[in-house]
Amino acid sequence: MILRDQPSTAASSQDWRGVYKAALFERDKRKLPSRIDEAESMLRMRARELLAISGGNSEEGHAIDKALYALRALRDCLKLRTNSRKVA
Repeated sequence: MILRDQPSTAASSQDWRGVYKAALFERDKRKLPSRIDEAESMLRMRARELLAISGGNSEEGHAIDKALYALRALRDCLKLRTNSRKVA
C-alpha cells in the first residue's frame, strides 16, 4: 500500500479532527453536505494510515469510527429534513 506523503501522526490526527468539527458545527445548510464529504474522506484516509501503522487497533482508530458514525447520522438527519420540506 502506497501512502501519500504522511505528515506526523500528531498533525494528521489534528487535521481530521479540525475538519470533523467544522462539519459538525457548520451553520450553512448548503455547505454542510460538502463539509461532511470532506470530513469523511479525511477520516477514511487517516483510518487507512493507522491500519498501515498499527494494524488498526488504536484509541484514535476507535475515535475515527465514532466520528464516522456521527457524520452518517448528521447526513441522515439532513436528508430527512430535506425530504420533509419536499413533502410539505
